[in-house]
Amino acid sequence: MALSTAPLAAQLAILPGKPDHNVVSGSTGCDCGGFGWRRNEGLVEMRVSRLYRVRSCAIVGKALSKDSGASVGLDVQFPSDYSELLKQAKEATELALKDKRQLMEIEFPTAGLESVPGDGEGGNEMTGSVQLIREFCDSFIAPEKAARTRIFFPEAKEVDFARKYAFGGASFKLDYLTKPSFFEDFGFVEKVKMADRVKPEDELFVVGYPYFNVNEMLVVEELFKDAVANTDRAMIIFNGELDRIRSGYYPSFFYPKLAALTRTLFPKMETVYYIHNFKGARGGTLFRSYPGPWKVLRRVRSGYVCVHQQELMPSLKEVALDILPKF
Repeated sequence: MALSTAPLAAQLAILPGKPDHNVVSGSTGCDCGGFGWRRNEGLVEMRVSRLYRVRSCAIVGKALSKDSGASVGLDVQFPSDYSELLKQAKEATELALKDKRQLMEIEFPTAGLESVPGDGEGGNEMTGSVQLIREFCDSFIAPEKAARTRIFFPEAKEVDFARKYAFGGASFKLDYLTKPSFFEDFGFVEKVKMADRVKPEDELFVVGYPYFNVNEMLVVEELFKDAVANTDRAMIIFNGELDRIRSGYYPSFFYPKLAALTRTLFPKMETVYYIHNFKGARGGTLFRSYPGPWKVLRRVRSGYVCVHQQELMPSLKEVALDILPKF
């Protein structure tokens, strides 16, 4: 259910570039820190009435952690750099694990916090993901549990690269999803039987960027079914570009098994941390940090302002064509 009507006005906080915070408290209209809000046919719309130097926007409210019963305060701002991003992703993942989430997604651009898919060269983006996976795991996983964490990369050769580039001397177990076949140049790879890769002591699986070949996400589904579901284990898909599957980039007629993931695997998944940027005159950012709502941000000078939020993930098409043009 979208929250961008009266409840949004009641929960939205604009943090201008000065110490005091001006919080929208009414549902019919107000002037809050330079942003005028008004109700129009059930929608809360925003117009910039004075040009403040807006540092960020935060949704201030409470969300109920379903399984723990704890009340969690939400005040997650768009990160200023990758160090802050990884800290936010770590905290979001920890909260999801406390809520017994087994399958989690972390997705953000690696060519710059404001970049969009395609801004960076594919190989460079993967290289960036390798380093960021190492930094995330170092901060998130306790040293005594490193040997019980298995990190999967798309292919065996990428395991060798990851070990040399970022994971030298680490105790994490590095593994792969597929291995090349004689017909690799035609897009065919040999699937690896996941039951043979997993060890009894494994507790956490991290899967890095499984999007270069369509078979990789099918192997991820197999891994979840065979080694995670109905166990105490958990899995994190790190920068898997799953929006390609959600958006129908792969036609279901030609890729029926891949398209089926939106009905079989994805409903079991919690997107715990997410950033997707939209360029253009009506550009913006779709942002989420678990357990908070999905927020659509618009950049204002050196910061961001939240123009819309809702509980469920909107499609990228909905954000680009329906939500951002209203603001």
